[in-house]
Amino acid sequence: MANQQPTNSSSSSSDEVDLGQLFQLIGNGFKKFFRFIGNIFKSIFHTVILFLLFLQKHFIKFVITAVVGLALGIYLDMIKKPKFISTMVVEPNFNSVQQLYNNVNFYNELARAEDSTALAEAMEISISEASKLKKFVVESYSDENQKVQLFDKFVRSLDSTTKKAIDMENYLKNFNSMDARFHTISVTATNSTVAKKIQPSIIKSISRNEYFQLQQSISDQNISLQDSLYKKQLMEVDSLQRLYKRVMEKEAEKPQQGTNISLGENGGQENKELALINQVDKLKENLVLLNEERANKSSILNVISAFPRRGVEVKGILNSYKFWIPLGFIGITLLILSLLDLNTYLKNYKKE
Repeated sequence: MANQQPTNSSSSSSDEVDLGQLFQLIGNGFKKFFRFIGNIFKSIFHTVILFLLFLQKHFIKFVITAVVGLALGIYLDMIKKPKFISTMVVEPNFNSVQQLYNNVNFYNELARAEDSTALAEAMEISISEASKLKKFVVESYSDENQKVQLFDKFVRSLDSTTKKAIDMENYLKNFNSMDARFHTISVTATNSTVAKKIQPSIIKSISRNEYFQLQQSISDQNISLQDSLYKKQLMEVDSLQRLYKRVMEKEAEKPQQGTNISLGENGGQENKELALINQVDKLKENLVLLNEERANKSSILNVISAFPRRGVEVKGILNSYKFWIPLGFIGITLLILSLLDLNTYLKNYKKE
């Protein structure tokens, strides 16, 4: 018993030493971590101070550069021709949206290349008017509600098994702009009225495509056929209603013997009448939807909102030379002075 006491004391002392070393290691780790964070902030602060000292040293040069750039920008803004933007909203049918994008991008390339001759030929305007066209842009026009409607229409066309595998969030996340119902065409020009003149040419470039014309012709035939079928079914249902009415009148004219009550037959007759009425309502609803489809697909490219007679002048500080030229001059000056200071530092470093 006496020999076991020193062993316990030695074990306790060893545990205290181990815990002390552990806490010391943890404390040293925290110190190094906070020292590292502090060094980062010191480096950032030092860099900011050096940059401010650099600006202070060359402040007059930056001011002179900015003033010269501002004066030049104001002068260029005064002599430049104003630009006007016009926007049209269209609804492509029969999968013609890709052709629309290709055509508009082609017009934009011609405008960027300043090929007024080719652009005048494509737009069916004079070369002088074509030279006023500066930029063409086409993009989809859709909000979340329209995307949800497209998703609902897409899901309705699928079978029940495939519907379960379609996720709405993934559909909206991977939404293709080509699938949008509406698209906007924007034209920027130095003439406020030229966009209105080229609208027929843009529409004609899509409508004269033989493939789309064939698709429209087949669609018109299918709609007419469906319309005649619905109307024929309405006539047949109307004939059945008159037949049931005559049968009921004949039944009513028969003399009643005793107190015979037949709820089953009357109930069946009433159910048939109700089914015919529901069928008439459904056919009329289908005719309304068919008329809407006929109206929507009456053209290969529906114009929802045409180009205005006059475009809106492009304004704003971001579209002016007096913003970009001083900014560019200051950037160039900053680059040159930085390279000069770097060169001086490298020379002094070599001497050391």
